[in-house]
Amino acid sequence: MRIRNFLAASLLALTALPLALAVEAPRLQQKDGRYTLLVEGRPFLILGGQIHNSSAWPSELPQVWQAMAALHANTMAAPAYWEQIEPQPGHFDFSNVDLLVEGARAHNLHMVLLWFGTWKNGNMQYAPEWVKTDARRFPRMIRPDGEPTDVLSANSRTNLEADKAAFTALMRHMKQIDGEQHTVLLVQVENESGGIGSVRDFSPESNREFAGQVPADLLAAVHEQPGTWSQVFASEADEMFQVYQQARYINEIAAAGKAEFTVPYYINVWPSHFTQELPQRQVAIAGILYPSGGAVQKLVGLWRALAPSIDMIGPDIYTDDSAAYRELMRTYHRPDNPLWIPETGRSDNFAKFFFYAIGDGAIGFSPFGVDNSGWNSLGDDPWKAHARNFALIEPMSREIAQLEFEGKLKTSVEEPGQSQQELDFGAWQATVSYGFPQRDGVKPPGTKDAHAVALVAQLGPDEFLVTGQDSSVNFHVQGKLPGMRSQILSAQEGSYENGVWKPVRLWNGDEVDRGLCFHQKPVVVRVRMGRF
Repeated sequence: MRIRNFLAASLLALTALPLALAVEAPRLQQKDGRYTLLVEGRPFLILGGQIHNSSAWPSELPQVWQAMAALHANTMAAPAYWEQIEPQPGHFDFSNVDLLVEGARAHNLHMVLLWFGTWKNGNMQYAPEWVKTDARRFPRMIRPDGEPTDVLSANSRTNLEADKAAFTALMRHMKQIDGEQHTVLLVQVENESGGIGSVRDFSPESNREFAGQVPADLLAAVHEQPGTWSQVFASEADEMFQVYQQARYINEIAAAGKAEFTVPYYINVWPSHFTQELPQRQVAIAGILYPSGGAVQKLVGLWRALAPSIDMIGPDIYTDDSAAYRELMRTYHRPDNPLWIPETGRSDNFAKFFFYAIGDGAIGFSPFGVDNSGWNSLGDDPWKAHARNFALIEPMSREIAQLEFEGKLKTSVEEPGQSQQELDFGAWQATVSYGFPQRDGVKPPGTKDAHAVALVAQLGPDEFLVTGQDSSVNFHVQGKLPGMRSQILSAQEGSYENGVWKPVRLWNGDEVDRGLCFHQKPVVVRVRMGRF
C-alpha cells in the first residue's frame, strides 16, 4: 500500500510539474488609474531599442546584438515582414522570426514583435509581390482625381483577409515557439497605419458607401444623429470614413491574432503634431502631413472605442521640443490607454524624455534605429545618453516598474532657465538642483544643454530611493530648509540583486553636505530621513 501511494504521489507531482514551470503570459494591469506590464506576474519596465526597418535579417543580427548590449536594453523591437514570411500565397517562411526569438533569448532580451503588413508608414511597402502586382484583386486607395496610390485600400475585404491570414499564421507560429517562454512581450499590429497620398479611398465602391448612412456603431461612439457621412461629419467626413474602415480592419486582424497568441497588442501612431521642420501656421492635412485614418491626437478616444482588440495606442515621437513632446505624452496617457513610447529619436536630445515618461508611469520607452546598420534616416547622431539612462535603471528596472505602478515614483527633468525643482512627498519635500558646482548659498548653475535629471521614489514614510545625473537632491520638511529639524540618518549607496537591496558603502560628510550629488556615473542611494 505504501509503495502504491508513493507511486501515485510521484505521478501526480510529475503531472503537475509543467503547470508549475509554466510562465504567465505578459498582460497589462490597471490599478487606481495607473498601468503596468506584468511579465512573469510582476511589473516590468521596457527599456527598449527598435532596430532599423531592414535589420531583421540574418546578415544584420550580429551587429544588432552588439547594439542592444551597448544600449543596456532589456527588450528589442524588431519587425516581421509580410513579404518575407509569405513569399507565395499560403506558403510561409518563419526562419527570420525564429532567429530573432532564439537570438533574443541567447542575449537575455525580451522582444516586441512589429507586424509590417498592409501598412508601414502609411503605405504598402512590405506587402508581398503577389499582392503588389495584382491591383485588381488587391485594390489600392484611389485619389479624388482617380489616380491609384501606393496604399492598400482599407475598404477591401480581400486585402483584409490576405493580411489576416498571414498575421494569424504568424501568431500561430509564435504560440508554438513562444507560448510558454514568453520572450515576446507585445505585438504591434501594422506600423503607422493609414493612407499617404489621399485622405480616403475614392474608388467607385468606396464612394457609394460614403454616400450612404454612417454606421450605427460609429454614431454611438461619437454621439451623433443618423445621416450620411457628409451630413454627420461635414468637413471631416473623408478622414472619419478612413478612420472607421481602418479601425475595423486592424481590430479584426488583432482579434484573429489574439485567438492564437495571447499577449498585449498595440498600434503605433504617426501623430499630427508639428515638428521643427513644419511651420506652426501650416495646416495639418490628413493624407499629406500624416497618414489619414491613424489614431492621431484628436482620434485616440474614437480608436479606443472602434478597435477594442487593440490594448493600447502608442505615439511615435520625433520632436525634441519639450513642450510638444510632453503634450503628446499627456494626450495618449488616458484612463483607457497606458503610456507607451514605441518609437522616439535616438540622439542625445531625446534622452531626458525617458525620465518624463517613467515619471508619468510609462510602461516603456524605445529609441528607434539604435543598431549599427550604417544607415539612419534621422542622421548619425550618437545615442550615448540613452545608454547611460538604461545602464542606470536596468539593474533595478523591476523595482522601478513596481514603484511606478504604486504611484510612489517622481522624476525631475531640467529645462532651460530652470535650475531647481521641488518634488512633493507630503511630509517630506525633495529639492532637486541642476548642475555643478553647488556652493553654499549660491544658486545652482544648471547645465549648458539642460540635460540634468533626478529620480526619487518613496519606499516608506521616511525612506527614499534616489538617483540622477548632474543633479543633487536635498530632503527637508515642509516649510524648513534642509538640516532644519531634519537630518539624514542613513544614506546607503548600493544596488538591487534579485529584488534585495545590497549596500556597498555609506555616504556622509562631503558626500551629503550639499545634498545627494549625482554626476554621470550610474549611482543609486537609499536614504532614511529623521526629524529632531
